[in-house]
Order: sequence, then C-alpha cells, then structure tokens
Amino acid sequence: MNNWEIIARVAVGLGLGAVIGIERQWRARMAGLRTNALVSVGAALFVIVGADAIHGHDADPTRVAAQIVSGIGFLGAGVIMKQGASITGLNTAATLWATAAVGALSGAGMYWVAVFGTAAIVLANLVLRPVARLLDHQPSTAGREQPPAEYAFEVTAADSSEAHVRALTVQSVSRPEFALRSVRSFDLDDGRVRVVAKLLAAERDDSLLESAVSRLSMEPAVSAVRWEVTDGPVEPDERQLFPFVGRADDR
Repeated sequence: MNNWEIIARVAVGLGLGAVIGIERQWRARMAGLRTNALVSVGAALFVIVGADAIHGHDADPTRVAAQIVSGIGFLGAGVIMKQGASITGLNTAATLWATAAVGALSGAGMYWVAVFGTAAIVLANLVLRPVARLLDHQPSTAGREQPPAEYAFEVTAADSSEAHVRALTVQSVSRPEFALRSVRSFDLDDGRVRVVAKLLAAERDDSLLESAVSRLSMEPAVSAVRWEVTDGPVEPDERQLFPFVGRADDR
C-alpha cells in the first residue's frame, strides 16, 4: 500500500463519516458532524495500521478491526442516558457504531461498500423515523431522542446586590446539561434589578431548573425567581422581559 492509497482511504473515511454526521448535526444530536467524522476516520486508521504496519507470521489484520467493534461500545455508552423510565441516546449510539463500520470499510479499501453503508445509515435515520412513529400504537418517549430545549431563567433582586446575584445565577445554572448562551441585567423602576440567563439543553429536564430555583430562593437579596421554556430568541426590554405563561416559581 503506497502513500497515496493510504491518503485516499483516510479521506474517504473522513468524508463518509462527515456525511453521516451532517444529518446528526442537523437534528441537533449529541454526536454530530465532528464526532461521526472522527469515529469514521479513526476506524479507517486502525484498519490501515493492522493491514500495513504489522508484519510477521503472527500478524493478524482482522484483530485490530475486531477491537474497533468492542472499543466503539465505550463511546456509544457515553451518549446513552437513563432518566427514570426513559432511555435516550440509543439511536445516536447505534449510529456511531455503524459509522465505525463505514470507517473500517474505507480503511480496508472497500469504497463502494462503504458508500452503500453510508447511504443506508442516512436513509435509516431519515426514512425510518416517521415509519417508526406510525408503527407506535402507544406513543412513548422511551428510547427516543428528545429535541433540544431553550430556557429563559429570571432572577429579581435588590439593585445593590446585582453583582452578587448575577454571579450566583451563573453558578446555579452552570451544569454539564446546560450551555449558557447569554446573561443580561436590567434595572427596574422600583430600585430592583432583573438578571436573565438564556440556556440551551440537549433535552428538556425541568428538574434541573427547579433545583436552581431552590438554591437562589434562599438568598435574602432575591425577591423572585422564574423560568420558562422558550421557542425562540428572547429579546426583553427594561420594563417587561417576557411573559411567563409556563411553569414558574415566585416568592
């Protein structure tokens, strides 16, 4: 195997993994474009190592490829989460496993099989999704990946405690499950200040927000704590930030 052949196999693995990842990224899944591309190119590199770099009478190129199958299971387990009776991330883990197979085929030089496998994976994620919903007699969230949720978190406090409350707000919502998108402060007419934080979560979990509400409600300077799930960008003004039509907790 010459250098150009190695480059071609790695490039095909990277490209096909990216094709699978585009669909995952478009659906805002935990494993998106970069993850699937890296899994595919990594599998291709391991196969190339087993086929070209290991020599001798004890050399067995299939041994390296077999370890990919078991090794990718640890990565897939990291995206599977159990919350009560609901399990999410199974489809993402299965996609990563299949992407590793595409990368292994690319590393072995089986380009057309790898291309066909990529098409099958993308079609399965696109076409079989609505088919699965039609076959469900009792709709359930178990085993399904939930869409990302955007939260607006509001804390009202005394104006003199703005810096302290702002820091506490950021600390309360700084969790691995949340991506903090923005934090804004607004002066109210009654001498108080309102701090609004926008959060993005991979899936909706209201209990995490309730935990933050409980912590901030114990602060003497805090007069109100509220949150809601938003459908789009929040552009509050100084007098009325946003209507809370959903679940809220005031004190």
